[in-house]
Amino acid sequence: MDIYLMGYMGSGKTTIGQLLAKRIGYDFVDYDQFIIKKENKSISDIFESKGEIYFRKKEAFYLKELLEKTATKKIVALGGGTPCYGNNMQDIKDSGVTSIYLNVPVGQLTDRLWNAKAERPVIASQQSKEALEDFLRKHLFERSFYYNQASKVIKVQDQSETEIVEEIIATLF
Repeated sequence: MDIYLMGYMGSGKTTIGQLLAKRIGYDFVDYDQFIIKKENKSISDIFESKGEIYFRKKEAFYLKELLEKTATKKIVALGGGTPCYGNNMQDIKDSGVTSIYLNVPVGQLTDRLWNAKAERPVIASQQSKEALEDFLRKHLFERSFYYNQASKVIKVQDQSETEIVEEIIATLF
């Protein structure tokens, strides 16, 4: 069973995915890094040089490619927007993988993302922490329809990374 982690940027998909993969002996794929390798450009460079529409089309194309690779068991940390565009969420559901939404409160996301916003094209223009929080609140509202279609939802509050991994394992096995 492949496991696809989804959630907003900064929700811990990569960190939790790496820990979970190590804990259960699966391969780990950071989907953004997968795209970077395929395109030979950073996500920011792709957005800047080719635009978001190009990026979203490539994102969908590579997602299908990854969903079809079933030779090894893997944990995939999706990009924050991946499930929310085109038919991506339906493709995830139809593929038979287990999807897990890491549901992190807006305040926590704001704290996590404020200092890293320069590397994140979607939020780079936010000028204050309050503006960022308002943006995240609106964006999460729009994306929650997709995220909540995941096979499982893990509410992230104050648990440690290890506790989150153990909760996922308890939920799945």
